[in-house]
Amino acid sequence: MVKIEAVVRPGVLEDIKDGLSKYGIHGMTVAQVMGCGLQKGRKEVYRGTEYSINLLPKVKIEIVAADKDADGVVEVIIKAARTGEIGDGKIFITKIENAIRIRTGEKGDAAV
Repeated sequence: MVKIEAVVRPGVLEDIKDGLSKYGIHGMTVAQVMGCGLQKGRKEVYRGTEYSINLLPKVKIEIVAADKDADGVVEVIIKAARTGEIGDGKIFITKIENAIRIRTGEKGDAAV
């Protein structure tokens, strides 16, 4: 099993959810986060004073999937999130040792 974490623009969340649903992935965790990278924020003017906004709103999506599904899940996220501009986001993939469904006690891939 792998854990796929994607940090993306908030506007692409619905497209990612739709794509993952069509692919057969229905479980995910979504959190609103703030971050910066190459985008480095932006400058705004408020009441005549210019100030810098360094952290931009992003969405973090976490999915645990079977090893065989990992590449497909990543492709779905890339297809939905890519605009070709700085700030599209990042995807991180880590190995998961085990998963347990609390309700039934199922372990491994069956718990996902």
